[in-house]
Amino acid sequence: MSIDRLLTTVLQLYQDVHDDERTEQIYGSTALLLTNLSNPLNLSLLTSQLLIAPAIWGRRDGMRTCYRIISIFNTAAIHVRRNELEREQSRYKNNKSKNNNDNNIQPARTGGGGLGSDAWAAAVLKGADDQSGRWQHLLVFSGVLMGMEGGQRRSLSRSMRGTVERAVVTATNLAIRNRAPEPPAPSGPVALALNYAFPLLSESSRAGLDCDALVPIALRAMLGGDGLQDGVLLTSMDQDVRQAEDKFMWLESSPSFLHLRQLEQRPLVAGLGPLSTLLSYAVRHARDSAVVLQLQDDLVAFTSGLLQYWQTNKLCELDASEETIFLTQETLQTTWPALWQFLKRIMYASVAILHSIVARSLLDRRLKHHTVEPTVATKTLHALRNLYFISSRNGSDAFQVYTFTYLTSLDILSRYGPACAAFLRSVLPPSSASGIPPHPLHRTLDLFYLNTAEHLPLNLPPQDCEALIIAPATPYLTTPPSLFSSSSSSSSSAPSALVPLFEAAHSAVLAVLSCPHNAPLTTRVVPFYADALFSSFPARISPRQFRLAFRTILQILSPPFAVSWEQVELGECLLEMVRYRVRDAGRDILPPAPPPASSSSSSSSSSSSSSASGDAGQQRGAEREEASEQSTLVLTLIDALPFLRMDIFEEWLGLVAAAVHEVVGERLKEAVKRRFWEVLGSGEMDVEHAAVAAAWWGTKGGREAVLFGRGIAPHGARQGQGREEPFVMSGAIVKEGRESRL
Repeated sequence: MSIDRLLTTVLQLYQDVHDDERTEQIYGSTALLLTNLSNPLNLSLLTSQLLIAPAIWGRRDGMRTCYRIISIFNTAAIHVRRNELEREQSRYKNNKSKNNNDNNIQPARTGGGGLGSDAWAAAVLKGADDQSGRWQHLLVFSGVLMGMEGGQRRSLSRSMRGTVERAVVTATNLAIRNRAPEPPAPSGPVALALNYAFPLLSESSRAGLDCDALVPIALRAMLGGDGLQDGVLLTSMDQDVRQAEDKFMWLESSPSFLHLRQLEQRPLVAGLGPLSTLLSYAVRHARDSAVVLQLQDDLVAFTSGLLQYWQTNKLCELDASEETIFLTQETLQTTWPALWQFLKRIMYASVAILHSIVARSLLDRRLKHHTVEPTVATKTLHALRNLYFISSRNGSDAFQVYTFTYLTSLDILSRYGPACAAFLRSVLPPSSASGIPPHPLHRTLDLFYLNTAEHLPLNLPPQDCEALIIAPATPYLTTPPSLFSSSSSSSSSAPSALVPLFEAAHSAVLAVLSCPHNAPLTTRVVPFYADALFSSFPARISPRQFRLAFRTILQILSPPFAVSWEQVELGECLLEMVRYRVRDAGRDILPPAPPPASSSSSSSSSSSSSSASGDAGQQRGAEREEASEQSTLVLTLIDALPFLRMDIFEEWLGLVAAAVHEVVGERLKEAVKRRFWEVLGSGEMDVEHAAVAAAWWGTKGGREAVLFGRGIAPHGARQGQGREEPFVMSGAIVKEGRESRL
């Protein structure tokens, strides 16, 4: 059939709705015609009729039809450019053969209609006339731009590419702006077309987009029926989860899993990453701040619904460590990973949009206003909390965008004391008065609460610090041993899933105690907390956390903190408790603590980080080394040396040197010696402590005591008690049996 007859036939077929098979033939014939028509008028006519054809738009296939239109013009553009290159190559060969007087070589045969890329694109653009909608034009223009310029192709001239880009921007703006009495454009097709075209637009073309109108359209497409469907998949999934032989089973053949697969194949869901990039750009360049605030409200509502849907799901009762026990093999290998991969994509897209909102709030004077700024930060934290059941899984929040969004929101909120208290009250764990919750999801939300609360006590009054931070953290500080009786390891060890919670509770309490305005509260809480700290190690917290917590307590109990004048002897009493535990402490190597997944799940408090800033490098180095309970206690004594009062400092240098040689194991002992030397020589001490330490090391036997164990008192004896050692000048010769006193 000739091209002209095929054109006539296709135009006739456009007028009626057909079955699936005939419709597919129409699509194929249209693509063939777009590639091979040589008359620009016919090409414009075909495009115009295609955009109003009942055979295409009367079937109500929704996004599938829109995707096919983009695909047809994308494919046709690629073929047109390929045919053009083949013709140029053929002409080059013919010219070369003529120059060589080679009349036997026949010219190469090429397909296509003979139109160049610029002429073809211009003809297609003319076909987008007033008979069809602007959003339909956008589908065509996006397909042309993708086919000609996508994949590093440079098919169009500079002027023609600019024309196509302007056509995309103009069609977008006309489609998304409300123009009564015309009905509003469907959000899905607009977002789909722009999702493909946006990466190919130049900065000058992007600047022409009406971002105020684009923000609600793109978000509706992302969250609505053409996209994530507001997360209702999680509710339908619960109906398909069955229990068989004490295990949960979610089959691949279940309707909810098939629905999940269908969602993943939808263009907007498959392109969730580029769509979030488009939305982020629109947020940053929208002129009206109210549009951005409405977007944030809609996103918070979506994440809140997602959390509520997950709470009604049977599988939310499983802790990550219990999945291999309570899930069938099929679920564990197929459906379960697919679900979490889908949820992570939702989380990444949501965080990317939140990131753009927070970044704009730092620059937009309307969002920086003191009445708006804390609200923006609070809503961002609410959204991150709603997503925490996803982001806390396997360190999924350990990426830069999440860290910036989370920490920046905390920095903003921490400047407003009433807003901090209001936020903490709105997410206060209901289980804080009744102990540790048994439900894994509630514990996950508690972890987010404690990690967030530790950043906020600086501008909270003492009564709020006690009610909103110390009280919720207390159940994780005083956990009874019976809680661990079901642990698979031992009755004295905490389940690994609870360790981050215990450490977060300690960090939150330390943050409160480190605030100067909480001195009366600190005086009352420190004895209780010290007792909880000793009972927590090594079963419930890692060596690193114990060392950090004890060092912070010693710093709080030392000048210039006001507590040091009220609890003069408490610091030295705590040191004695550590020293007397050294001899009977465990010698076995402790299991290494997992590295913090991200800033939001880190166990070290930013508020109390000043207590660990001096030896951060040494602490990180110690984490990578083996440690026993005994060596950790000695390292804890060494960490505390820079904060001791001057009247007891030199005496404790000798006592700690004696404790070094009680460590069992040469590797552990050498690591402790290195840490002792680092404290003395790395600048962690102030001038007064450093001068005394230098004199003790050089002229008072400190070097021999630390390195070789010479001249140290036995365990349990302080300086001047028990057997006396001779006082000698460094380097002096002492006769046996005689004491030389200088």
